[in-house]
Amino acid sequence: MAGERKIVTENIRRVLLKEYLMKKTERAGFGGLDIQRTPLGTRVTLLAERPGIVIGRRGKSIKGLTQDMITKFEFDNPQIEVEEVKNPAVNAQIMADKLASALERGWHFRRAGHSTVRRIMESGARGCQVTISGKLTGRRHRTEKFKQGHIKHCGEPKFIWMKEGFSIAKVKLGVIGVKVLIMQSDAKLPDEIDILPPSVEEVAEAPSEEVPEGEEGAEEEPVAEDKEAEPEEPEEKSKEEKKETPPKEEKKETPPKEEEPKKEEE
Repeated sequence: MAGERKIVTENIRRVLLKEYLMKKTERAGFGGLDIQRTPLGTRVTLLAERPGIVIGRRGKSIKGLTQDMITKFEFDNPQIEVEEVKNPAVNAQIMADKLASALERGWHFRRAGHSTVRRIMESGARGCQVTISGKLTGRRHRTEKFKQGHIKHCGEPKFIWMKEGFSIAKVKLGVIGVKVLIMQSDAKLPDEIDILPPSVEEVAEAPSEEVPEGEEGAEEEPVAEDKEAEPEEPEEKSKEEKKETPPKEEKKETPPKEEEPKKEEE
């Protein structure tokens, strides 16, 4: 039980650290967190849309975050690295935060959901699903989903290619939860197979079909007889002679005219 408790405690500490950094770097566009334990300490990789805000002037902000990790969360020798998100529209957490911010500013949930899906798909994602749940138009809670493209909910493709982001929008009617699922643009599904043409070496090494000796002779003999029986040269000559000598036209003989009898002089 001691080992299981240690694993649970470590995971809880990591979740609390993630929530804390999300609040602190909300203006910078928090895009994700990766925590790795090394022999020298704990290395934390923070993804942000605007890394300059996370670092601060002369590194003041990042030094404060490092000190908080030591005092509040008891990490040994933490080292924070900030990386910029190259394509924010494909990052699930950034898009969830932007959608929640749009709902707080008064956007209608359908307009916000459709615009978010369209922006994600135009950025090159293979598929996405936006789920908005809460008191959207009245006192009763309901859930609305907006989806497009390929979406996987289970199995290995879901764990490898699907990225998930979650955020909360605080409005007058209550709290609205926003969940965004995005399939990455470079995702390769199990049913997609590429058939490559054979290389030159494989074609050269392939065994050629051998014909038995008896069959070869049987096939060659009639060909030779045909050549002897039907020479090609005389035919060509005869055709040329026919072309050269055009047929003579026979002259039609005209019958002699009969002399009319001279009229006797009266």
